[in-house]
Amino acid sequence: MLQGHQSWVFERKPVLLGTATVVGPFEGQGPLADDFDIIHGDLSVGQQSWEKAERTLLEEAVKLAIENAGLTKDQVQFYVGGDLTNQIISNSFAARSLSIPYLGVFGACSTSMESLALAAQLVDSGAARYVVAGTCSHNATAEKQYRYPTEYGSQKPPTAQFTVTGAGAAVVADKGEGPAVTRATIGRVVDMGIKDPFNLGAAMAPAAVDTIEAHLRDFRIEPGYYDVIATGDLSGVGHPLARDLFRQHGIPIDQTYFTDCGLLIYDFEKQMVQAGASGCGCSAVVTYGHLLKRMRRGEIRRMLIVATGALLSPISYQQGESIPCIAHAVAIEAE
Repeated sequence: MLQGHQSWVFERKPVLLGTATVVGPFEGQGPLADDFDIIHGDLSVGQQSWEKAERTLLEEAVKLAIENAGLTKDQVQFYVGGDLTNQIISNSFAARSLSIPYLGVFGACSTSMESLALAAQLVDSGAARYVVAGTCSHNATAEKQYRYPTEYGSQKPPTAQFTVTGAGAAVVADKGEGPAVTRATIGRVVDMGIKDPFNLGAAMAPAAVDTIEAHLRDFRIEPGYYDVIATGDLSGVGHPLARDLFRQHGIPIDQTYFTDCGLLIYDFEKQMVQAGASGCGCSAVVTYGHLLKRMRRGEIRRMLIVATGALLSPISYQQGESIPCIAHAVAIEAE
């Protein structure tokens, strides 16, 4: 049901019946390692290309999420997903092997919450009983497509981020036990003229702020309504900028624990990740792994996940275009 200008309230409170996270070896060395379901010891995941490795991560996450929900894939009506790789091939090829009716979406690194919001809407409207939302990223595929192949050894500025190798999936159901998806706010595209693909955190920060402010306005609440508000991958450059923008706009963001998934997944003292993490898999594995486990332990009652995405392509960058950005917010509450 529409709430305000650009938000949905899910009156039937769709349930996260099962989730799963699968990550690579570098993520398994970080502080959240115990919160992931599967940690691969090899970046290639036993595959012959980075793209096939990324697809394998996603297939494993979706299958495990369905298993954790106590379902079979034949009981799932729809799969909603997307990724960063050319024409979202990781999801499209995974959907081929999963054989679940498929809706492919692209929101760059905001895809985790875009897919979850759409999955919840399908369930809340009665269009489905079980829907899987999923996304993935791989460090080597993203670097090759958007910057330089990792084998090239290109130096990076301190504003650059490190793409997460990982996949996250969630089964959204019309009933059952688990945290509820209660609200969502669909973001609009915000472009402040930044053209540097090594500074995406700064490019995405205004979009995150715009969506969070729209969410608070549409639901007439303050940040303190949530125990946690987590952005997707603004990391060390974009997240402080977002906090500064909230102060300028008079939004009391310090009422809540305001954090960023890209700041949580790696150990900055031991892992060389420049400004922090990025990628579709970043917000997916941190949310479906770490944050939901904290919610199940009773440490979080309400959280707002605001996945952020930079909607550039190699072609748009090469033609000198600035980077349009977007953020989608989904509220998850303990049962």
